[in-house]
Amino acid sequence: MRWRADAAALAALLALLGCGGRYAKTGLASWYGEELAGRPTASGERFDPAGFTAAHRRLPLGSLAQVTDLSTGRSILVRINDRGPYRHGRLIDLSRGSAQLLGTDRRAVAKVRVRAVSRGKPGTVLFQGRGGTPATAPVVAPGPTTGHYLVQVATFASHERAMALAAQIAGVVVPAGALWRVQQGPFDFADAQQARDAAAARGYADAHLLATD
Repeated sequence: MRWRADAAALAALLALLGCGGRYAKTGLASWYGEELAGRPTASGERFDPAGFTAAHRRLPLGSLAQVTDLSTGRSILVRINDRGPYRHGRLIDLSRGSAQLLGTDRRAVAKVRVRAVSRGKPGTVLFQGRGGTPATAPVVAPGPTTGHYLVQVATFASHERAMALAAQIAGVVVPAGALWRVQQGPFDFADAQQARDAAAARGYADAHLLATD
């Protein structure tokens, strides 16, 4: 399933970070997962297949890169924490979590554009709240078509619990007085129903759809 966040959030974060260099290249992206789980990466941290990271031969460790699937126009931000890929003809190796977020996890390779965004810092977490405030969830820009439905997954009194859930499901945290709402989207209606059902299966029985217009 393709989790979608507001495309404006990605643009806001890119503007906030600024350009980390002139590197921009088109090539093939592959991905890797549980076979390397827990092994040390080139940055020294342990590889987390569910993380939003990637391996690249040249970009600085800890830097942020924008990866765009050229077949859909969908973009995500990833943090470079490893070196590779080592197979000829591959430009970048995404973690499984990054590939799922980008929507390329069902393909062995995908044609992408990789652009340097920021030098970043080791341990940077790609979380972004609405309005450009770094806070809550991985930033995703959908392809050209966006939907008109959000899924309100859960409401928390604890900001930390809301942030933790948003990070797991690529959602956003929206303040509501003294409470914090975790939402996903926008989706088209069919995808919104699937996202709501997935949230219910995770134990969030009160998950429901919200129309954005």
